[in-house]
Amino acid sequence: MQKVDCLKPNEGIPSALVALLAVMAGVSVANLYYCQPLLNLIREDIGLTEFQVNLMPVFTQIGYALGLLFIIPMGDLYNRRTTILTCFGALFFSLLTIAFSSNVMLLLVSSFVTGVFSVAPQIFIPFVSQFSRVEEKERKVGLILSGLLVGILGSRVASGYVGDIFGWRAMYEIAAGLIAISAMIVLKTFPYVEPTFNGRFVKLMSSIFQLVKENPKAITYSVRSGLIFGSLLGMWVCMAFRMKEAPFFQGSDVVGLLGLCGIAGALTASNAGKYISRYGVEKVNAWGVTFVVLAWIIMGLFQNYYVGIIAGVIIIDIGMQCVQLGNQSATMKLCPQASSRMNTIFMVTFFFGGSFGTFLAGTMWSKFGWYGTVAAGLSLAFASIVFTLIRRLNNK
Repeated sequence: MQKVDCLKPNEGIPSALVALLAVMAGVSVANLYYCQPLLNLIREDIGLTEFQVNLMPVFTQIGYALGLLFIIPMGDLYNRRTTILTCFGALFFSLLTIAFSSNVMLLLVSSFVTGVFSVAPQIFIPFVSQFSRVEEKERKVGLILSGLLVGILGSRVASGYVGDIFGWRAMYEIAAGLIAISAMIVLKTFPYVEPTFNGRFVKLMSSIFQLVKENPKAITYSVRSGLIFGSLLGMWVCMAFRMKEAPFFQGSDVVGLLGLCGIAGALTASNAGKYISRYGVEKVNAWGVTFVVLAWIIMGLFQNYYVGIIAGVIIIDIGMQCVQLGNQSATMKLCPQASSRMNTIFMVTFFFGGSFGTFLAGTMWSKFGWYGTVAAGLSLAFASIVFTLIRRLNNK
């Protein structure tokens, strides 16, 4: 595919370019989640405790949230292609560093850096939202989000099998190679986009707070979505430990295989965008949260059966897709001319929620096992419901 030289807002993006961005979004975001099925292998190889190795996904998520805060707004200030290539270059080296890590400090620092620079998909999303035709915005943003979810879930499948056959370090070597290929594709295909913000970086960052003040609904959309994302990540970060116990006694390959079930759930809800315009973001969000609560109940009641775990994985990912697509699209529509900064508001909150959910579920697992994880997941889902109701009473 040849590079598109110039695009104008709301005039459309070639479908082939959107498809490429969806694939690269999956490849980029996968770096955040390769570790989850591999946690036991990493712990045994380096000689860590369960608590120490659980800090790896926490540091990655915190790094990602900070990358969203300080890197994604640059999409309104600088050439987005340059920003993406810078991120991919830093990722290449951080992934190789993880692959050669031999102690907990190096592992956590390189995981943090990987999180910071895995933000390219969140440059793609406002780009697609800004330049797609009005009638195509939800559908094309939905394609990028589907690529993201497939990357999140497919990463577990890939890392589970690669880790089981070749060892956990091989997965990060492969990931570095995929990022190098993605950088070459961006260099060839990504168009130049005229910046929409005039001023210095400090002024750009301060404008985010003004956008929050002017668009209070962005907080509603972001916080309630972040709580649900924390619920989802809490499940995945503890799944490797649950599968290792009775009655399953399974390794990273089976944990990775469960990611296929999550992909099925994500693809099932990939057309959720068309329901947003028909029923509104509030109804679609309510459906999504209901799915998440139902999934946790199933995984609590039928935790000793594959059918219960599989059903829960599928249903929770359907719910997550509904929640994220509806709320993220609504957030960027609040101020289209500042789409990168609006996406920053959403995604920083979203991934801090993910980090909190990861920490909470890991802590509850260490104290109460799988029932503690279920309690953490349900608590986050109900917190999302309560927050929505409070904001609705305050008309925000």
